[in-house]
Amino acid sequence: MKIVVCVKQVPDTKGGVQFNPDGTLNRAAMLTIMNPDDKAGLEAALRLKDQYGAEVTVVTMGLPKAEEVLREAIAMGADKGILVTDRVLGGADTWATSTTLAGALRNLEYDLIITGRQAIDGDTAQVGPQISEHLDIPVISYAQEIKVDGDSVVVKRQYDDRYHMVKAKMPCLITALAELNEPRYMTPGGIFDAYDAEITVWGRADLKDIDDSNLGLKGSPTKIAKASDKVRKGAGEKVTPDSPDEAAKLVVDKLLAKHII
Repeated sequence: MKIVVCVKQVPDTKGGVQFNPDGTLNRAAMLTIMNPDDKAGLEAALRLKDQYGAEVTVVTMGLPKAEEVLREAIAMGADKGILVTDRVLGGADTWATSTTLAGALRNLEYDLIITGRQAIDGDTAQVGPQISEHLDIPVISYAQEIKVDGDSVVVKRQYDDRYHMVKAKMPCLITALAELNEPRYMTPGGIFDAYDAEITVWGRADLKDIDDSNLGLKGSPTKIAKASDKVRKGAGEKVTPDSPDEAAKLVVDKLLAKHII
């Protein structure tokens, strides 16, 4: 069984974000982490590896420093890491990103592709399903649980206040929720192995069956009109009730005024 996991290096938003003049994120200037949903997807792949002896390949697209998340993935137990990086790929929106990743995945054999539901720097939840469309394979999104049944996968899929049980034949693509599992820690031995591992680097010339018009900033139909840091909330209304009964009445009155109750 061969599993490919797509991960993304995203800004650690706790440290603040910075923007380029064109409105895109200045990723080179920010602290970074592995996207949480992607990390849950990686853990799901590693559990399948533990159970079935699967081979796990991790792919990321980004700046050369994105190699860090590949080494983290290898330290957790992944077998291979592939970095897709090229200046012509910079500034990509979800369409251009999914096109690029699909072009890279066409070089690989896979039974299952796992991506995160969405990235915390974009929150679009579009790239995973778009990759499946480019590759013409089934997609199951919002996975809460993944099981293998012969040549198929059975996924417990989150849906509002209930869930779906969905079965699809492989090859297929699954998008994982951060709540899917608790990712394992890197082991000391795994860390040493990860920094000895050779990371495969692919550029534009390695991408299959894609047109330059669909790559990078120029190939991105989504345009950013304005970008800014998160607006700080004001202090709000402060009250000092004289008794618990008065405090309760104030809360109830506010809820009634906003038609919450």
